[in-house]
Amino acid sequence: MVDNRYATALVIACVLSLLATVYLSVGLGTQHWYQYSSPAVRGEANVTELRSLYEEFMDGEFDEKTYSDTLFRLNGTVSLWWRCVLVPDSPHWNKEPDVKMKLDCRHFTLPQQFIPKYKEPGNHNSGEDMLRTYLWRCQFLLPLVSLGLVALGGLTGFCACLCRTLTPTLGIGVLHLLAGLCTLATVCCYLAGMDLLHRVSMLPDKVDGSLGWSLYLALISSPLHMMAAALLVWAARSHSQNYYRMTAYRVA
Repeated sequence: MVDNRYATALVIACVLSLLATVYLSVGLGTQHWYQYSSPAVRGEANVTELRSLYEEFMDGEFDEKTYSDTLFRLNGTVSLWWRCVLVPDSPHWNKEPDVKMKLDCRHFTLPQQFIPKYKEPGNHNSGEDMLRTYLWRCQFLLPLVSLGLVALGGLTGFCACLCRTLTPTLGIGVLHLLAGLCTLATVCCYLAGMDLLHRVSMLPDKVDGSLGWSLYLALISSPLHMMAAALLVWAARSHSQNYYRMTAYRVA
């Protein structure tokens, strides 16, 4: 039989774990991790240049410098799996006032996630930038590891419920702690990678960058997983100590 305190802790931990997983999944599946604010389209020459960048972005070969320059100039957003630009939903970009805007996106394919980054983006002769390369790969792999750990913890908890035992609770708590650390490491790798990119690719004039709501969702999920882990570990330890005390009392 489970004490009411432990049962309450387990229920709260389950709710926190569910919220954290939903936040992380939504954050991973959306595009707004980092967004750029670019000046409005002005002049025919500017329109021609931006159209060329846009067409290369949508249909050209994958190249870090090409898509980065397009993101800088066209109010782009970039996430772990997506890169998007905000363009007018009209063939006449600079001739219609208050034109409706649309978000056009391309996803990073699996091979593209593992393409090396170079010290000078776009220049393959400049040498591979190992730090940026592995930061990018880690930010892609770590959230998958986090979701896998939570899934494993949920499966173990379901089996424990069927067997009516709290024995695996400590292990489930450790899995949630590791998941929270992986998520936190994902955000750190992403921010470090973006900072290094901006050091080697200077932003154009009047272009600003800011963090998006998708990143904040992923960041919020990390402490939620850790809080769930703390409750699970406390319930497991307290129940174990209480069980041994009751056993010793019965023997005495």
